[in-house]
Amino acid sequence: QVQLVESGGGLVQAGGSLRLSCAASGSIFSLNAMGWYRQAPGKQRELVATITRGGGTNYADSVKGRFTISRDNAPNTVYLQMNSLKPEDTAVYYCYAGLGLVVSHWGQGTQVTVSS
Repeated sequence: QVQLVESGGGLVQAGGSLRLSCAASGSIFSLNAMGWYRQAPGKQRELVATITRGGGTNYADSVKGRFTISRDNAPNTVYLQMNSLKPEDTAVYYCYAGLGLVVSHWGQGTQVTVSS
């Protein structure tokens, strides 16, 4: 079965950087998208970034220009490079894999805390 294992979260001061990693194991046959959601208290779950098997990317307006999603194909690993972090980026970040807009697998979540 597919497992998504995240790493790279932590505590950073505003203006700093973090890189999140999501390693996918097991069969990912027919899955065509991976990416990151985040959720903070008092806020809706937000799709942060997506990357497809075809290489297309998409970003939330709130992170565009600061975050970059990328991937390695062997092993199947997705990264989220987060630069110029702001306190409002504080959230639990969840890796996902799925087909189109349908999420079929979730990572365990990793906490990102940005202090001012």
